[in-house]
Amino acid sequence: MTATRTEAPPTAPTRLADADLDLLLLIRHFELALLDMFARGELHGTTHTCLGQEYVPVALRPLLTDGDFVFSNHRGHGHYLARFGDPHGLLAEVMGREGAVCHGVGGSQHILRDRYLSTGVQGESVPVAAGAALHLKRAEPGRLALVYLGDGTWGEGAVYEALNMAALWGLPLVLVVENNGIAQSTPTTAQLAGTIAGRARAFGVDHLLVSSTDTGVVRAALAPALHRVRERSTPYVVELLTHRVGPHSKGDDSRRPEEIAHAKANDWYARYAAAFPEQFAAHDQRQRAYVAQVVREVAGRPASRWEEDHRG
Repeated sequence: MTATRTEAPPTAPTRLADADLDLLLLIRHFELALLDMFARGELHGTTHTCLGQEYVPVALRPLLTDGDFVFSNHRGHGHYLARFGDPHGLLAEVMGREGAVCHGVGGSQHILRDRYLSTGVQGESVPVAAGAALHLKRAEPGRLALVYLGDGTWGEGAVYEALNMAALWGLPLVLVVENNGIAQSTPTTAQLAGTIAGRARAFGVDHLLVSSTDTGVVRAALAPALHRVRERSTPYVVELLTHRVGPHSKGDDSRRPEEIAHAKANDWYARYAAAFPEQFAAHDQRQRAYVAQVVREVAGRPASRWEEDHRG
């Protein structure tokens, strides 16, 4: 039996605090700026935007502390920006300019900063996060390790090895599954047997499914789960039914037109704009202008030089 995807019909969003809306829009316009720069030939390599999924890390932001570990993936710009609010450093990393988070050697996908790590290798972060969770359990009780992964990553054996250890050892590990229904170009229904919930249950790990894309609703749903992980030192799998509005990477999108239209119809951006036009328009204009300023400023910097950055 293959996985099925049952979505709740979209509802009117609740009004956001200004800080949440600013962060949502910062991530949205940052990602759009990257795609625009690639289209103009100003960036090289590849990038994977989180367009449509920005609300997930924004909802989680106040539920995490600086002492928690966060592990991201190839589609991680929103995770980084929600963690640090640092578009200058992230763009400099992607462009290989001075001030880059990792001196320009990590690029879009591979970033290390404090207790944050992203990697483009599917599933790689989960066993590393389990190790971090073991350290936290022993040395820093009350903290947790959180991993962002997609539905496609559930084809990697490392995920199950880590879940097995996390369940046996009682580790404060949270797997946040951003299930956008497609793994690069393969629909989830064609590559995932059973369900993510069923796979979590096989290890005795609790699972929470959230279908809303309303930041406030998602945050309220996730707060008790993360509190339980901290208090009981136990793993948890949180699955969010989300929508990838943009392409897989910088330009490739294998989905049928009606699938893309469905994703856009469920995009938080248009729903917030319609529900709160005055608040949204002011914040949208401000973040659009801010990102444009970030692009101009970072593009004017000299190239990052690893040798110079590490002398003496």
